Amino acid sequence: MKPVIVVHGGAWAIPDTLAEASVAGVKAAALAGSEVLKRGGRALDAVEAAVRMMEDDLVFDAGHGAVLNTDGEVELDAIIMEGETLAAGAVSSVRNIGNPVSLARAVMEKTDHVMLTGRGANLFAESIGVPTLPTDALVTEEERKEWEHRYKRYIVGVKELFNSQWGHDTVGAVALDSFGNVACATSTGGIRNKMVGRVGDSPVIGSGGYADNKTGAVSCTGHGESILKVTLARLILFHMDQGRTASQAAKSSLQFMRERVQGCGGAIVVSPKGDWTATFTTERMAWAAVDENVLYYGLNPKEELKESLK
Repeated sequence: MKPVIVVHGGAWAIPDTLAEASVAGVKAAALAGSEVLKRGGRALDAVEAAVRMMEDDLVFDAGHGAVLNTDGEVELDAIIMEGETLAAGAVSSVRNIGNPVSLARAVMEKTDHVMLTGRGANLFAESIGVPTLPTDALVTEEERKEWEHRYKRYIVGVKELFNSQWGHDTVGAVALDSFGNVACATSTGGIRNKMVGRVGDSPVIGSGGYADNKTGAVSCTGHGESILKVTLARLILFHMDQGRTASQAAKSSLQFMRERVQGCGGAIVVSPKGDWTATFTTERMAWAAVDENVLYYGLNPKEELKESLK
C-alpha cells in the first residue's frame, strides 16, 4: 500500500500577509508526516507529527498561535483517531497546553474515555506530566493587540469574524500508511472572541474528524457550528461508502452544508486505496499532500501546485 498524507492549515479568508507563511507551514507539516510514513511508521504517528508541527507554528490557530476568547484566555480543542479499531481521543476547552493533539492521543491511550474537557483535561495533563504554558507563550503579540483594540471594545459575532480576514481557524491531517491503516487529527484554538467554554467541531468525533479503515479518514475545518450541525466528517465518509470518490464526497457534503445551514468550510480526505482530496468553499485554504514522492500544495480555489521530492 502506498503511503499518503494530506494536511490543512484552516479554511478561511486568509489575508495576503499570511499566505506565504501558511503555505510554507502546511508543506513543512506534510513533509514531516511523510517522513514518518517513509520509515514504515503508522498513520497515527504521521498525523500527530504533522499536526504538532502546525501547533508549534505561530501562523496557525492551534497550540502556539491560538486566538483569545472573550475573557482574553486561550482554550484549545483537538481530536485524533485511528481507523483500524476506531480508537479515538479528544480534549476540549483545555487551557495553556502547547500540543493538545498529543494530549488527545494520551486520552485515547491512557484512559477509558474518548474526550476530556476543561479542568478535567488540564488535571489529566498534569497527572501525566504535560507542562502548562503561560498564555503569553501561546499568543502572539499581534493577536493580543487585535483582541485589546478590536474585540474587547466591540461585540462582534463569531460568524461575522469567520467570514472576514480577522477570522482564524483549524489545522488537521489525514494519512494512509503502508499497512493500509488510516488516521486523522484535528486541532484548533477556536475562533476569536468566542464565548468562554465554546466548543466547535474540531474535537467532536464525526464532525471535526473521523477515521475508519473501511471508508477513509477526514479532517474538517471551517465554521464549527455549521460543521457540527451536519456532522461533516461522517457525512463525507457516508458518501464515500455509497461509492463516491473522495473529491466527489467532499464537494457534495460541503455544498450541502452551505445550502442547509449557510456554512462554509473545507475538508481533507484520504480513502483506504489512497484516493485523496483537499476541498473548500471558503476564500482560501492552505493545504499540502505527499503522494508517491510528489509534494502537492495550494491556497486558492482550484489551485494545485506540485514539486518532485526525488
